[in-house]
Amino acid sequence: MELLNFKPIGFIKTPFKSKEGMPIQSTGAQGVKGTIEIEAEYIEGLKDLDGFSHIILIYHFHLSKTYELSIKPFMDDNLRGIFSTRAPKRPNPVGFTVVKLIEIKDNLVHIENIDVIDGTPLIDIKPFIPDIDSPDVQKLGWLQGKSDKMGVKKSDNRFIE
Repeated sequence: MELLNFKPIGFIKTPFKSKEGMPIQSTGAQGVKGTIEIEAEYIEGLKDLDGFSHIILIYHFHLSKTYELSIKPFMDDNLRGIFSTRAPKRPNPVGFTVVKLIEIKDNLVHIENIDVIDGTPLIDIKPFIPDIDSPDVQKLGWLQGKSDKMGVKKSDNRFIE
């Protein structure tokens, strides 16, 4: 199979210098401000983005160097298949989060509710569209009854290399 290569369109700047103790999802990062520094060649692509209140950031878990197919996720003490989690140590270390868009000035995108480590390479930005991105969810799998606690759960050392 052909190897895929991605070039960052920018880098996410946040107050989180270490994985340990940071929020595990954006619901636990309410009010946390960050900035995306977009590379000069991609600035034109920001046109019209300021019309959206929320955006989806797709990024590279650049500090994750290994993976296992069964892991103990932050919200559970049982081994779970990696694809049933949002854990950072993955075969293809790609993550996403939904953040509030505050403003865009030149190549700087100011955001809020960010839950990633400082210096994270950004792969893509997409507008968050509730009618598309918020389906009527029927099942939450092993997270049933636990997802409401994601806003208070913090990262520990289980995914630190």
